[in-house]
Amino acid sequence: MAITMTPAAVKHVVGYLEKRGHGEGVRLAVRTTGCSGMAYVLEFVDEVEAQDQVFEASGVKVVVDPKSLIYLDGTELDYVREGLNEGFQFNNPNVRNECGCGESFNV
Repeated sequence: MAITMTPAAVKHVVGYLEKRGHGEGVRLAVRTTGCSGMAYVLEFVDEVEAQDQVFEASGVKVVVDPKSLIYLDGTELDYVREGLNEGFQFNNPNVRNECGCGESFNV
């Protein structure tokens, strides 16, 4: 099982962690919501829990809880800029369908 990050995502997370002044890395999770069933959750991690799985990309920790990992295995976290829009993109090989607005997915 693995979660990876592109260099652009690593750079963006490192920048935010430096501005924030503390933190272990980022937590990637899923929650039930939306018209397709699940949505991604990305937040800073100050403390890794004992049951968490930790993946590292260029020194940046990506922390995933066991329940989310089954939906996220193989996901690549990217940070993209397209015109005036920018943000994290989740390249998840487990996704079968996404809703029209792009906010939720199912596996």
